[in-house]
Amino acid sequence: MSNQPAKDGIPLRSPQDAAGAAAAAVALPREAVDEAVVANRSASRHTTAEAEKRLRRRYAAQRRFKAYGITAIAIAVGALLWLLITLLANGLSAFQQTYIRLEVTLDPALVDPRGDRSEESIRTGDFGGAIRQALRERFPDVVGRERLRNLFGLLSSGAEFDVRDKVLADPSLIGTKQTFWVLASTDVDMLRKGFFERQPDGGAGGRLNAEQVAWFDQLKAAGDLDLRFNKRFFTNADSREPEMVGILGGVVGSFLTLSVCLVLCFPFGVAAAIYLEEFAPKNWFTDLIEVNINNLAAVPSIIFGLLGLAVFLNFFGMPRSAPLVGGIVLALMSLPTIIIASRAALRAVPPSIREAAYGLGASKMQVVLHHVLPLGLPGMMTGSIIAMAQALGETAPLLMIGMVAFIVGIPKGLTDSATVLPVQIFMWADNPERGFVEKTSAAILVLLAFLLTMNAIAIFLRKKFERRW
Repeated sequence: MSNQPAKDGIPLRSPQDAAGAAAAAVALPREAVDEAVVANRSASRHTTAEAEKRLRRRYAAQRRFKAYGITAIAIAVGALLWLLITLLANGLSAFQQTYIRLEVTLDPALVDPRGDRSEESIRTGDFGGAIRQALRERFPDVVGRERLRNLFGLLSSGAEFDVRDKVLADPSLIGTKQTFWVLASTDVDMLRKGFFERQPDGGAGGRLNAEQVAWFDQLKAAGDLDLRFNKRFFTNADSREPEMVGILGGVVGSFLTLSVCLVLCFPFGVAAAIYLEEFAPKNWFTDLIEVNINNLAAVPSIIFGLLGLAVFLNFFGMPRSAPLVGGIVLALMSLPTIIIASRAALRAVPPSIREAAYGLGASKMQVVLHHVLPLGLPGMMTGSIIAMAQALGETAPLLMIGMVAFIVGIPKGLTDSATVLPVQIFMWADNPERGFVEKTSAAILVLLAFLLTMNAIAIFLRKKFERRW
């Protein structure tokens, strides 16, 4: 330190020394800077040992708090990664399905009973018998009712539909011998994907006996067994057979239900928010309404299901398990969230916008509709999309109105019997068969993709239209 004059007995630093100390402080890590500050203060006659001890405790508490925060984030990220990895490990295999290659003779007596090659005649044909005959030709040494039953157990009950659809598309195939890849049973599929372990007696997974495993090995060695993309998972509705299930029925039901929910809750929610924020007088009645809106946002979702069951089904007699009723129930559940988000978006508009509009002679209605509402609309849309994402994942209120029914068809309208994707996942998860485990995980992945997409749209809208004041 340069010899500088002292003031009140305290030596002063030269500008060069101060600059050097500042540069050294920048080069040091934060903890070293804190220690240096403590050491520098310790050299001053204006501090005490007790004060320095308290200062060190504060810095240590700060470092501990930072470590706790990092640890909490690491645990949360680890749990999320563990969940995603588990879902991917169990669900990715559902996007493939095992098929068996067979040479099928399309005997007109079986596949075209009327002999006119019309669609009605082909649809009543016995394609299952033709496929089973092809499997018997593939293994001619199999005789006896029990052995034939085991042999036919390699095929899915829906194996005939692919062959029938191809014949419907090209009736000229009738009377010829064609090569088809037909759907294997879920037990064969699980063995092909490695989910069934082979047992000492030659069987596998407790579902396939030794002879069936031997036939499986023959087909695999000959190249007649293959994993292919499972398009049924995206084009079929629910089924009792794991290899035949699909999510299309649940996706369509969710779309119809959310459409009703959005049409009802968005305009009513925005209108209620505008009235409460811009027009309603501030008195005990509006305060009571605000308290009830905030309370409704925290009510368990199953309560809304009980409301729908008591009012819409029992009192009004509306159809059970219909997207119309499900949409109304979800709209009631989403309405408080949209109102709260819309009011927050209106409050975010600066008062200067209102004052400027009033200064130009605009009326109260013109100020709200022409200036405040357009500026608050991006926040309202973001809140509405988040509310819709929450409604998409709801199961409890829909269970109460009967949307847990087993629906094998695709709903065509708002009053048709339908289910939604979360309820379908719930039903599959309750099934003990191993084939439904991977289908459940795959459906969860699809649902997560929908939820992430909706949240990404909300973030995009907020970033694109939001104005910072």
